[in-house]
Amino acid sequence: MLDEKNFTKYLNRHEIDAVVQSLANQINRDYDGKEVVLIVVLKGAIVFAADLARHLKINTEIEFVRLSSYGRAKTSSGTVTILKDIHADIRGKHLLILEEIIDSGRTLKFLYERLKGAGPASVEIVTLLDKTSKRVVDVPVKYVGRTIDDQFLVGYGLDLEEHCRNLPDVYYLKYPN
Repeated sequence: MLDEKNFTKYLNRHEIDAVVQSLANQINRDYDGKEVVLIVVLKGAIVFAADLARHLKINTEIEFVRLSSYGRAKTSSGTVTILKDIHADIRGKHLLILEEIIDSGRTLKFLYERLKGAGPASVEIVTLLDKTSKRVVDVPVKYVGRTIDDQFLVGYGLDLEEHCRNLPDVYYLKYPN
């Protein structure tokens, strides 16, 4: 599990809930009366997406996509691979890409451009956490829960070699390698 000598709590469950509720309120206002397809980026965004979806009052469909640019490393390789694609016809629909954290933006830019090319009514990005200081490509993020410093985070969907996703709080690594 989590070695508390190396990790410190960054966001507790109550702080996360407040951020998710605020994002849901914005989305509910912006998409009132519209049908939306939530595109959940697996695996990390699943916890965030489930919490956000429960707060949405709009009509939604949920699709999942799994991309890889990290593998088991702590930094992105820069190459994006599709491991699981969506199956819904998204032409003419409003899409919200749900991501738990954005670092370089490469993976999200790849997905955004790919979805945009399929003819949806709109495509917007929703993220819980945004590391703008790590951005290497421009990606249009409309809904940001929190802008954060460059820290390695785990918990609430964020992983360390596929572990710690189930933690209800977010922790940061005190002593990065």
